Amino acid sequence: RFLPSIHEQMPTEERRVKGTATYFPGFNSSSAKVWIYPTSYPVREYQRKISEVALFQNTLVCLPTGLGKTFIASVVMYNFYRWYPSGKIVFMAPTKPLVAQQIEACYKVMGIPQAHMAELTGATVAKDRPGVWRTKRVFFLTPQVMVNDLSRESCPAEQIKCVVIDEAHKALGNHAYCQVIRQLCSRTLQFRILALSATPGGDSKSVQSVISNLLISHIELRSEESPDIQAHSHQRSVEKVVVPLGETLSAHQARYLQVLKKFMSRLVQNRVMAHKDLRTLGKYQIILARDRILHGIYFQNLFTFNSSENEFGDLTCSPGDFALCISLYHGYELLMQMGLRSLFFYFQGIMDGSREMFRARNELQRTPVFMDLYHEMQAMFVKPSSDEPFIYSHPKLEKLEEVVLQHFRRWAESPQELSTRVMIFSSFRESVQEIATMLNHHAPLIRVMTFMGQASGKGVKGFTQKEQLEVVSRFRQGGFNTLVSTCVGEEGLDIGEVDLIVCFDSQNSPIRLVQRMGRTGRKRQGRIVVILAEGREERTYNQSQSNKRSVDKSIISNKCGFHMYPNNPRMLPEGVKPHHHKALPTHDVDHSLRCHHFIKVMELIDGMREESEVRRGTTTSSCLILLPYINSVRSKINADVFLLCGLKDNY
Repeated sequence: RFLPSIHEQMPTEERRVKGTATYFPGFNSSSAKVWIYPTSYPVREYQRKISEVALFQNTLVCLPTGLGKTFIASVVMYNFYRWYPSGKIVFMAPTKPLVAQQIEACYKVMGIPQAHMAELTGATVAKDRPGVWRTKRVFFLTPQVMVNDLSRESCPAEQIKCVVIDEAHKALGNHAYCQVIRQLCSRTLQFRILALSATPGGDSKSVQSVISNLLISHIELRSEESPDIQAHSHQRSVEKVVVPLGETLSAHQARYLQVLKKFMSRLVQNRVMAHKDLRTLGKYQIILARDRILHGIYFQNLFTFNSSENEFGDLTCSPGDFALCISLYHGYELLMQMGLRSLFFYFQGIMDGSREMFRARNELQRTPVFMDLYHEMQAMFVKPSSDEPFIYSHPKLEKLEEVVLQHFRRWAESPQELSTRVMIFSSFRESVQEIATMLNHHAPLIRVMTFMGQASGKGVKGFTQKEQLEVVSRFRQGGFNTLVSTCVGEEGLDIGEVDLIVCFDSQNSPIRLVQRMGRTGRKRQGRIVVILAEGREERTYNQSQSNKRSVDKSIISNKCGFHMYPNNPRMLPEGVKPHHHKALPTHDVDHSLRCHHFIKVMELIDGMREESEVRRGTTTSSCLILLPYINSVRSKINADVFLLCGLKDNY
């Protein structure tokens, strides 16, 4: 459900002055005669059109990675920065490395003075934060930080005029992005929203949630096939490679299915799960069954006086049975997608107690089939000698090695002087480490580094955000030519030009693949190879691609009837229609400060003139004499400001 209309939520006094200067506090009418588009970069018509639309509507911009979403955001931010000289502009990104990257990008594109910009992190002392909000104008931060500052009232919400949301597809449920918009709307309804994403959502329901949560009134979507972007993008070839499981992995699969059968039979016998082929089930289906049972028991207890008699009733299965089966199915996915080594490291954490899953450990220790398999894996993967050959725990690893070696050998034989780089994606840290170990055997032809998130779970240690930025910098500078990354490498970070992307796994959501593909084909042709295990993983990939095509088609044709936010806020008074003006941005802080002072003087003069005009009927002769002088001074200052900003020729 959408919020009530902006007009309905306004205080009565504010409704009376709608359409006047009072309704647009901080607005500068002189600056709003034009909207500025930079000429320091080659003009791309689709960027110009999208920028103009986004100035006047809450817009969700969906562009393939590398085609200038940040550029569009910079243009929109800069124009609101000009139109509201005392207003605040906010750019939110989901991680601190992304936030740090955007500051530099916005400065380069439009020349917003760095002295006016601030990066706010959780490390900023609480008592200093109100001062930063008071003295700066353009803020780069994560949504979690923004939520905290709004809750503490450190952030002057009423002064915020433009909010940019990067990776907007995350705005689902109670995500921090959604919390920010809700809190802002409780304080003010007059701010522009610009949401950015390579793809709006995995399905139509998710797209509608993003639209509703971010108050989107318009969508600008371009796909790889869109005519207006083809001239600015390079061809990306996508190859799907399906790898058979082979005899060895199939034998391990059969043994693991025996373990699954033992524990799943409890759920089937109690009729909380239908009897199905275990190979077609997944942990998500078990989670749904568990939630359905728990939901039913909750309402049964709610309407029973003696609830203790109904705790799971006569069921012999418990939440622990569900938890154990969910864990086992997670292991099954690891085995089928990543291989035996990833499965072993997962269960090693259970068996040594580091994952604190003590019931699961006790149950598995009493299962001979599992213990035989576990001891076999332990002999294979615990501290193998460096002299021993690398064990390919999944046939996909051999195919991956072949693809990467072939790429570097072909490049070495070609006459190109440019160096080449490869990026490999895998969802699990243990798999990332395994791939890096395998490829390290081919140094110096392949020089590998890993890239992971900062979460500190059990097993492979994550990277701090400082370490993440260092890895990106070293990879861009050419110190290494192969980056093996978890999902942290999918989003936004500028890692430089990559010629080959290899996806070692498949995901249900098409968003992940779209973001991975966006890492290549930016400055020259790129190649994407998706390596899939035969069976379930291949079916998942095919369904994901079908969902993406369906979502794009639905948005373009609006066949799903998406409900846009109906109360798009007006950010300029009626009758004010800025003209498009191309200009070179300035990076001179002093220049910008002078413009800011001029604007303040103009506001003062405007106020004097309006007051004189209102009092004209009763004004003294001295005030009437001053009025022409006020107008002439204002015109002179206007001319000076336009000259400084490169706009004089437009008037």
